[in-house]
Amino acid sequence: MTDQAEQASDAQQALPEIPGKPTSASRTTLSHIMTHSDTNLLGTVHGGVIMKLVDDAAGAVAGRHSGGPAVTASMDEMAFLEPVRVGDLVHVKAQVNWTGRSSMEVGVRVLAERWNESTPATQVGSAYLVFAAVDADGKPRTVPPVLPETEKDKRRYQEAQIRRTHRLARRRAIMELRERRVAEGYED
Repeated sequence: MTDQAEQASDAQQALPEIPGKPTSASRTTLSHIMTHSDTNLLGTVHGGVIMKLVDDAAGAVAGRHSGGPAVTASMDEMAFLEPVRVGDLVHVKAQVNWTGRSSMEVGVRVLAERWNESTPATQVGSAYLVFAAVDADGKPRTVPPVLPETEKDKRRYQEAQIRRTHRLARRRAIMELRERRVAEGYED
């Protein structure tokens, strides 16, 4: 272990343990009626409008869970399952699935229903976002561990760990490729 790694390990061990928070403590739903100003050239709601709602709901959950500011670090697997139309009441449901030292994965489900009908809402999208908790200077700060409450929460926690492993492996592989290309004399 390098001196720097040892110092980081020692600093982590010196941090006071933060009590965990149950999944339900920060879970939230953001609802919005889609209007003509939300549409794209095809007359359906623009994907960017849905993505903003997803980011807003996930940010609220991350801030609630961490007890302060949190910034979007990445968005994974944004899936659009069905088109959203003008007059749809969209519900964006978000919760913390997993926590690291200063990062949190937030899972989001997007549902839509007609604003003036009593039919059940259908899932129209989903996404996973990673947020980093930051202090007033924009530096990472420690977050409480998430405490999964239900079997579904436990499954989501395990799946989030898999996604994290894949994100880190992908990042590492890309950095190695870039370093190899630079060593071979290629400039990007």
